[in-house]
Amino acid sequence: MAEDINFDGMGDAGDGDEETTGAIYGISVDVTAVLGTATMPISQILKLGRGAVVELERLVGEEIELHAEDNLIAKGEVVVIEDRLGVSITKIMKRH
Repeated sequence: MAEDINFDGMGDAGDGDEETTGAIYGISVDVTAVLGTATMPISQILKLGRGAVVELERLVGEEIELHAEDNLIAKGEVVVIEDRLGVSITKIMKRH
């Protein structure tokens, strides 16, 4: 289960020694912004072509989820920065 926590830039990693926390800060993980999901039969997926639109279950303006290695780590809002999309983090999640 996840809950909201305050984020100060260190999280729980500040509790260990500096050598250990320094080592983990250099590790890269895949982060995925989940804009929404859809369930479709394979037959429909195979018919998708260029320009096809897949309707997602999320509404415009709803929070999106950020996952790191398939774990929910944060929630946020989609933002536009020049001609690119980004995510403004609104909540950091803590696992129990």
